Amino acid sequence: MASMNKVLLIGNVGADPEMRFTPSGIPVTSFSVATNKMFTSPDGERKQETTWFRIVAFRKQAESCSQFLTKGQRVYVEGSLRTRVWEGQDGQKRTSVEVLADRVLFLDRQAVATLPSEELPGEGADESVAPEDLPF
Repeated sequence: MASMNKVLLIGNVGADPEMRFTPSGIPVTSFSVATNKMFTSPDGERKQETTWFRIVAFRKQAESCSQFLTKGQRVYVEGSLRTRVWEGQDGQKRTSVEVLADRVLFLDRQAVATLPSEELPGEGADESVAPEDLPF
């Protein structure tokens, strides 16, 4: 029988992404995403429940996330769950569940806004940017 491991999230970035490199030089970026669920408790009180997810992106996706994502931005993340096990400095076995991102979309407009010092397209800007270099 077939199986599937698929995660779809829309939420807010919890802290600025951190980029590092594998020993073979592959870029890896990790960041957290918070999702919120509103519900009414049995006593009629409106409550909000926040769930945190650790996201890991590789290669060009990692570079884009590191460059364009900041704390508080809304993102769409599509990927799969992975359980990672390692031994901590204290010798204890540690386990982490994380989302391996296949796709990250930046939902806030500010992610693609130009800075005041940047030129606007059509005003002498360098047009040598290839479509695959864009973060979306």
